[in-house]
Amino acid sequence: MIIDVDKIPKEGLSVSRDFEFLNADLVEENAEFLEPTHVEAVVRRLGQEVWIKGKLSARVSFICSRCLVPYEFPVEASFDLVYLPEEMDLLKEELDEDDIGRVFYHNNQIDLGEVILEQVNLTFPLKPLCSEECGGICAVCGQIRRQGNCACLVKEEDPRLMKLKNFLREKE
Repeated sequence: MIIDVDKIPKEGLSVSRDFEFLNADLVEENAEFLEPTHVEAVVRRLGQEVWIKGKLSARVSFICSRCLVPYEFPVEASFDLVYLPEEMDLLKEELDEDDIGRVFYHNNQIDLGEVILEQVNLTFPLKPLCSEECGGICAVCGQIRRQGNCACLVKEEDPRLMKLKNFLREKE
């Protein structure tokens, strides 16, 4: 959805719609959209500035980084953005510190789809986990630990303590 900045009415523009994106557009390579992204937003123009404020919701499927099982990740986010005309981009030296976080629109147009996709991608965790307690996969047999305990004996020794352990053995 392309917004023509010159055609934004004085009272603002209300947007309530679903956006469909390709899974390839997501920053997480194993993520998939389970449903379209729903957006409720208001677009206002104050002089040359364009304010976009709204909420979005979506459902995305991730693959857990520990157990490699797909899980559903609900996306709920609010956003409040200010866009300036591209001419202001050339005058960055003159902008104050409050203006640094602002973005710019080009050719008097803003692609709302790009804005929403960026906001969705910003909600993603750095390391997708199905739960904080996920035990991952057994290093010996490959069983997913949350599905039950396996009979494997895994003795993990901390290599940093090996010298201390050897020292204590020599003392005995």
